[in-house]
Amino acid sequence: MNNKVCVYPGTFDPITNGHMDVIERAKKIFDKVIVAIAVSENKKPMFYIDKRVEMAKMATKDIPGVEVFSFNGLLVNFCQQNDITTIVRGLRAVSDFEYELQIGYTNSSLDKNIDTLYLMPSLQNAFISSTIVRDILRHHGNFEHLVPASIKNYLKDQACM
Repeated sequence: MNNKVCVYPGTFDPITNGHMDVIERAKKIFDKVIVAIAVSENKKPMFYIDKRVEMAKMATKDIPGVEVFSFNGLLVNFCQQNDITTIVRGLRAVSDFEYELQIGYTNSSLDKNIDTLYLMPSLQNAFISSTIVRDILRHHGNFEHLVPASIKNYLKDQACM
């Protein structure tokens, strides 16, 4: 049996319905989807890495074949260490394309065996980003329709802190 594995990397700060859409689409193609959460201290995430991993695990717990890990450093190194040759990235809008293409080419230049597959979320989730969710959280707005149901209460508790 050919066990097809991919990695879906990101900061997931926090995980959104848009991320879940891409994970579910990737799971239709791959036997196993590794959600790789980057430490990304340079992005100054709202949530510490352990909280982002915890939320992603909560959100994906009912999807067989999805595993969540954190990593620090180059994604290509994570892929090499875990024998993964396919990276999945989400494209929401044309504005994402140039950046994602550049990152895909960079990863390929670091390891020619790594391919990047771009998946688009459904139209209803295409506008959702972690940045939007964080902004709504900071201003105590209604974010519940933008994130998985399994993490809504968790985020409400965090927003009150």
